[in-house]
Amino acid sequence: AGTSLARISRVWERARETRAPTQSWIEAVQGRYAVGVIVASGLAIVIPWLLLGWPFDDAFYRAMTLLVVASPCALVISIPATIVSAVSNGARHGVLFKGGAHLDALADVTTFAMDKTGTVTVGHPEVVAVRPATIEGALRAGVTPATPTSEDRAFAGGPESGDDAEERALLRAAAAAELRSEHHLGAAIVRAAAARGIDAPEPERFDSVAGHGVTALVDGSEVHIGRRSWVEERVGAPVDPETLERMVRDHPDATHVWMAVDGTHAGVLAIQDHPRESAAAAVAELRDAGITDLVMLTGDGEATARAIADRVGIERVHAGLRPEQKSEILEELRRSGPVAMVGDGVNDAPALATADVGVAIGAAGTDVAMETADVVVMGEDLRALAHAVRLSRRTRRIVRQNLVFAVGVMTTLVVLTLMGRVGLTAGVIGHEGSTVIVVFNGLRLLGERGPRRRPLNRGRARPSL
Repeated sequence: AGTSLARISRVWERARETRAPTQSWIEAVQGRYAVGVIVASGLAIVIPWLLLGWPFDDAFYRAMTLLVVASPCALVISIPATIVSAVSNGARHGVLFKGGAHLDALADVTTFAMDKTGTVTVGHPEVVAVRPATIEGALRAGVTPATPTSEDRAFAGGPESGDDAEERALLRAAAAAELRSEHHLGAAIVRAAAARGIDAPEPERFDSVAGHGVTALVDGSEVHIGRRSWVEERVGAPVDPETLERMVRDHPDATHVWMAVDGTHAGVLAIQDHPRESAAAAVAELRDAGITDLVMLTGDGEATARAIADRVGIERVHAGLRPEQKSEILEELRRSGPVAMVGDGVNDAPALATADVGVAIGAAGTDVAMETADVVVMGEDLRALAHAVRLSRRTRRIVRQNLVFAVGVMTTLVVLTLMGRVGLTAGVIGHEGSTVIVVFNGLRLLGERGPRRRPLNRGRARPSL
């Protein structure tokens, strides 16, 4: 019951039960309308027969014709047939709508806010540099390591690196502190240490501060690792200016994770993630689909966020945000119109819930995304976002076409019946024919093409050190 397929099935079942706003309104009034049609048909018998002197058979025949042509079958079936077709098309192309209401809401969206890590980027960051603040500070991070191997020297930046022992000690302490962390940056640090054969000890104490960093007791030393401002608060002094300048200069588009040991700045790690191959093409397609404003929201620093945004074509960036601040930004964006939030569904859950439409990316195995988002893109191709927008807008156009056609045919048949120009046979043909036409018009969405295949950005990713 806890498998991805089971969760998808539950979402699909809820989606079939969720009505679009227009459909809900029609279903709310159809009961009263049906009563009105029955009453009108009864009057169509009584008035001509008793007051106008018609033969009963003629009055009854016309009343039955009126009852048939005034039936709102085409009107009632046109919307659910269209919605089910659109939801089915989306599911076939990896976009799971949680119902017609969310499908309809997406048609109004003109602004997309997108999380960076795990959404615009692949979500698999790598440590690309380790820089001790000072030799003394780094050596306090752990015991002096063994003589470095050739692989270790390559990691440190070359065979002549004299700081390799300090860098390994820094990485060892950082990995130990992050062993129990669930953050993607912590996982990157642990992977980097394991890849270099560094055995990180289990921390004696661990505490995670959401949106800031972690504190751990490693080999009797208190280690703080996380945001620069948070680490500076823990130490009570700014980081080493030379280390800061060097790291920002050498790795301007990386996320910098700062570290302190026993109240002393120990160093910084540069961790880099790369944009998804489909990100730039997806941004271009969203603009082609009519999305006028694209915004990146991230907890990373301004330089890192701006570098990624420039590579994929996003102009507006809000960086250094905590989860609750993303929700505040979305509230501001919503003042200008409906907003869709695209995220990985874990740290972005508050923002997904705040947006008019929440979209989770690659969340086939993520419970939070499946429960919080209104739309789930099951694959990793961001171009599905533009397909979802185009599908929602085409669905709305077809719904309107069906409504106009169904109401027009029904009104015409009713007027012609009251004038005596349409008999029961013609009325049945017109009524049932209009029902078939609106259903087939809605089914056209099943043939809607999937995400457009623009060339992907296959630029060479910068290798990790």
